[in-house]
Amino acid sequence: MEFLLDYGAFLLKAITVVVAVLLIVGGIVSLSSRAKRSHHEGELVIKKLNDELEDHKEQLEDVLLDEATLKAMAKARKKEEKEKAKADKLKAKEERRKEKALPSVVSTDADAEEDADLDDGEYKKRVFVLDFDGDIQASEVELLRQEITAVLTMATPRDEIVLRLESGGGMVHSYGLAASQLQRIRDKGIPLTVCVDRVAASGGYMMACLADTLVAAPFAIIGSIGVVAQLPNFNRLLKKHDVDIELFTAGEHKRTVTMFGHNTTKAREKFQSDLNDTHVLFKQHVSRYRPNVDVQAVATGDIWYGQQALDHHLIDAVGTSDDMIVNACHDSDVYHIRYEYKRSLQERFGIAAQTALATALTRVLTALQKQVQSKG
Repeated sequence: MEFLLDYGAFLLKAITVVVAVLLIVGGIVSLSSRAKRSHHEGELVIKKLNDELEDHKEQLEDVLLDEATLKAMAKARKKEEKEKAKADKLKAKEERRKEKALPSVVSTDADAEEDADLDDGEYKKRVFVLDFDGDIQASEVELLRQEITAVLTMATPRDEIVLRLESGGGMVHSYGLAASQLQRIRDKGIPLTVCVDRVAASGGYMMACLADTLVAAPFAIIGSIGVVAQLPNFNRLLKKHDVDIELFTAGEHKRTVTMFGHNTTKAREKFQSDLNDTHVLFKQHVSRYRPNVDVQAVATGDIWYGQQALDHHLIDAVGTSDDMIVNACHDSDVYHIRYEYKRSLQERFGIAAQTALATALTRVLTALQKQVQSKG
């Protein structure tokens, strides 16, 4: 029995090392391919979510309903489609009649046609759904800016943009750029709804607070309005091995704290001052877009779950993105917009290797966790 336990421990260590090596190799392959591609090597993938929802409904109907009911429903749908086609035909005929009756006028207003559309009482709202899954570098901002640019060519103030946001935050400048992309939507006067199903903290909340309507799931993590920075210092270790680090700068504050040299009190104070300044900017940002929030009370770096966040006015409603989108499908045309890069064979191999190994590792860790819980 002892031999089996030792062998199992050895096997787990071996698997961990192999997985780590392959993940690193896959990551390097993926990143190297990504660095070579240009912004023009991608395309928009557009999916109408109304159709997808209707397909799911019909699949369930085929299984759950009897043949007679299905025939009656099919007959009713056919009649409805026929009546709609007839109404559309009459509408088109009426529009052609009006065009012939009206005198020819050359418009000097470039927005006249768009304004006429907005005044049309039969205008059907469009909802554009985007996704942002943020890492520490906010890497998906490159995709987000392409998606927003595309949507803004068609969206009007009668439409709506829904962003499904998930992020625990990261680099200030990267998330600042991501937030600026959402500002583009506000500048066009298009309603922006942000849905958070799991987490929008720190830089994630920096983005989320720009929403006209911010919705979070009951146990989604919201907040973390603060700034953090940490780095190791190897100065004593290097001195112990007689290694000197010489740092040359021009400008008093070109470098403050360092990983390898001696950090003076003055350098630490300057670094802390920079963090404090960033925190002030973060609080001002939240105050601007969430004026009902008591920023001094919530800007402690603390986090809140959905209902708690609602009590602090950090969000506007508790709910999930699924409910928002399903409800929108009732009276709007809902489109999911995703900008995707064309991946090379080399990059696809790297991503596939990472995904497979990550899945395998997750299964091993889950099995081990179940064992521990059963023993407890």
